[in-house]
Amino acid sequence: MAPLVTERGLKSVVWQKIKATVFDDCKKEGEWKIMLLDEFTTRLLASCCKMTDLLEESITEHSAMECSQYLPESFVENIYKNREPVRQMKALYFITPTSKSVDCFLRDFSSKSENKYKAAYLYFTDFCPDSLFNKIKTSCPPKSIRRCKEINISFIPHESQVYTLDVPDAFYYCYSPDPGNANGKDAIMEAMAEQIVTVCATLDENPGVRYKSKPLDNASKLAQLVEKKLEDYYKIDEKRLIKGKTHSQLLIIDRGFDPVSTVLHELTFQAMAYDLLPIENDTYKYKTEGKEKEAILEEDDDLWVKIRHRHIAVVLEEIPKLVKEISSTKKATEGKTSLSALTQLMKKMPHFRKQITKQVVHLNLAEDCMNKFKLNIEKLCKTEQDLALGTDAEGQKVKDAMRVLLPVLLNKNHDNCDKIRAILLYIFSTNGTTEENLDRLIQNVKIENESDMIRNWSYLGVPIVPQSQQGKPLRKDRSAEETFQLSRWTPFIKDIMEDAIDNRLDSKEWPYCSQCPAVWNGSGAVSARQKPRTNYLELDRKNGSKLIIFVIGGITYSEMRCAYEVSQAHKSCEVIIGSTHILTPKKLLDDIKMLNKPKDKVSFTKEE
Repeated sequence: MAPLVTERGLKSVVWQKIKATVFDDCKKEGEWKIMLLDEFTTRLLASCCKMTDLLEESITEHSAMECSQYLPESFVENIYKNREPVRQMKALYFITPTSKSVDCFLRDFSSKSENKYKAAYLYFTDFCPDSLFNKIKTSCPPKSIRRCKEINISFIPHESQVYTLDVPDAFYYCYSPDPGNANGKDAIMEAMAEQIVTVCATLDENPGVRYKSKPLDNASKLAQLVEKKLEDYYKIDEKRLIKGKTHSQLLIIDRGFDPVSTVLHELTFQAMAYDLLPIENDTYKYKTEGKEKEAILEEDDDLWVKIRHRHIAVVLEEIPKLVKEISSTKKATEGKTSLSALTQLMKKMPHFRKQITKQVVHLNLAEDCMNKFKLNIEKLCKTEQDLALGTDAEGQKVKDAMRVLLPVLLNKNHDNCDKIRAILLYIFSTNGTTEENLDRLIQNVKIENESDMIRNWSYLGVPIVPQSQQGKPLRKDRSAEETFQLSRWTPFIKDIMEDAIDNRLDSKEWPYCSQCPAVWNGSGAVSARQKPRTNYLELDRKNGSKLIIFVIGGITYSEMRCAYEVSQAHKSCEVIIGSTHILTPKKLLDDIKMLNKPKDKVSFTKEE
């Protein structure tokens, strides 16, 4: 029986590949195995499958040890922990090709001591360096290893159209000015390039690689590495065939390309919730009937998928309507839907309890967002939108940005973080400022200790001091699009996505790393005297093609939303967006602040 994979898109693709290359490869009827994972593969499996899927692949429930927060039941074991031997059973190792994980494997299978398990099936997420491979060969009895393979999945499918490399420390290495980090930066760029290649390989794409030439050269360097590794990969893949360029594009971009979208308060549901509420590991904590409860915000929840990209005002109208649809047959509720009414409805209609529980979660989430919004954020949003766009809600040009900013700085109800975000939007709007003006702003708001949250943006190539004489990039005119007054800003990435699909990216601003297929590189243009074949090329390009985007240094939830919106509008081209990690404004400002600190003073969220 096939596993019930409810996830869609990229998550489903990843699970099917893991199933085919790992589980089907070592499966034997009636034989159960213990599975051992490291930190990364635990997160990888948790992102794309359920525990029931692992059971169906004959992974045993033997382990009595807690694996991790990501897989709460003990179907698998943590390779790092001490374990009791189970010598009558075979073990499946799914690990990253790192010294730490390989050393843990060799503790279980060493020629110097008795093996912990009957045999090992060893699968690496990515290319295993020769040094580690030789270490395994010399240290482990050869008959103990039944399989040793590299499956080329070294990324996390975060959502159906979003992936991450799970390397938040890359931000520090890529943007820190410390020359002592050069070796660390080179190593992390190499690692990221290898991971990006596994994204392309999993999608069975050999895309044309392009990069944004400004504001820094990180994108150029990474793009060149990716292109070379793609070339190498498709020469040595399992089919032993050189795969030509497919009808897809890979765009690589430095985080400094759009600083505005990283600090602006977003009012679409997902972005707003992750910005304003303490949501960790996609876990939302809330109270109902006086009890503390938790809910995972994930794509298994169809309601979450339906409403996560909608404006908060729409969400607050939508949820009560859905509840009334459920309850209309019994007229269980009347009038305005409240949390207490939903609780009563669950008691009256246990059959609909699951659906109503979801409504309760999201109504709580929406109300928590609105409580924060009405407290302080509402007053900020108009200022932020005016500064970001350079025009007010009526379309009138902002003549004096400082006059727009001052009321925010003088308002004692706004915390320092929100004031810093407003100051940054002011500086971004004027393309930098003078040292004197910046000093005055910092002193007046009394944020001397946090001033590096502003100054250090220069390390991302964003003009802070002095003011840049270069013009700001032109934006698409979206004035005719229907929007809310406090949500007029559109992330820059959406312009890029649309221009890439319509083949309108400037080749000087977006150079190619290699010869791209005619359908993407503009060579489909023909003379007026020739037969017009460009329509066929356009059809060929758009028919099932993919636009893969990678942003060095993190992506925002609003940028993730754009991938879905553009895919929906251009149904024949799917947009998949990824980055080193997912960021929120507060976390980003904390990371920015640490860029000029020594490495040993910086705490990363995961091990290097």
